[in-house]
Amino acid sequence: MTAIILSLSLIFILISAILFLFILQLRNFSNEWSALQSKLSQTLAEISVWVTREFNISEERQNQWLEHLSRQSSADAMGFLRKTISAGSVSAVLFILIPVYVVLILYHRDRWVEVLYRIFPLERKERIREILHLSIASYYNFIKGMLLVYLIVGLLNSLGLYALGIPHPVLFGFTASILTFIPYAGILIASLLPITISWVTYNSIWYPIGVIAVFSIVQYLEANVIFPLAVSSRLKLNALVTIAAIVMGGVLWGVAGLILFIPFLGILKLIADRTPALKTWALVLGGEKSSD
Repeated sequence: MTAIILSLSLIFILISAILFLFILQLRNFSNEWSALQSKLSQTLAEISVWVTREFNISEERQNQWLEHLSRQSSADAMGFLRKTISAGSVSAVLFILIPVYVVLILYHRDRWVEVLYRIFPLERKERIREILHLSIASYYNFIKGMLLVYLIVGLLNSLGLYALGIPHPVLFGFTASILTFIPYAGILIASLLPITISWVTYNSIWYPIGVIAVFSIVQYLEANVIFPLAVSSRLKLNALVTIAAIVMGGVLWGVAGLILFIPFLGILKLIADRTPALKTWALVLGGEKSSD
């Protein structure tokens, strides 16, 4: 029981340290919000003058369009807010329940193993024990690989934004890194704020383009180099199967599926490697000939 409490405490300390970093960065960002608001208002006024001059659209007409767009956006925002609150409530409940489940499963792990032994014939007991140990090691490798991916992507994002001179590069870099677990939409959401701030701060289109370039290059490296090396290779899964698992997991189970389907396939690969009837599936999952 002491080992279980110690492990969960270390995880809690790690998560708390990450949250503290984000809160610190958000606090620094909030101190500059008034200046950003002023600069944004000035930029919008300049855009309005340019639209009036180039397209002969009066400022009154522009304000009417903005009011209409604001009303429509407010209605959409309320629906989005309700969905966000609902999803956040579910996530909060899961955040509380998951550690409880983990403690109970680990505390009664010997009983679950005994049940598994009773389900299968006695002569397969050693094989089952081997697969259990390898499955635990496989999931451990998956967790290490994912943490390494988030760390590397966050560092690369932060370094790229810092090189461009974007304020609060660590906040934006690691936010984009964490949101990469949401395919496509995550990186778009994470890039909106640094793109806006870079444009308002420097009043130049080249800085937002630079932000987009940084995130695009890092995302390409994450998908084609970092993730395969850090995760797929550890689980001995080929890249095609890994990508298919991510897509299928997202369709069937949402965000949980994006995270869990890959280690599930890794465990399935271990079972297939050690089951003669499943050798073909072992080749499909691993992309290489499995040793007997």
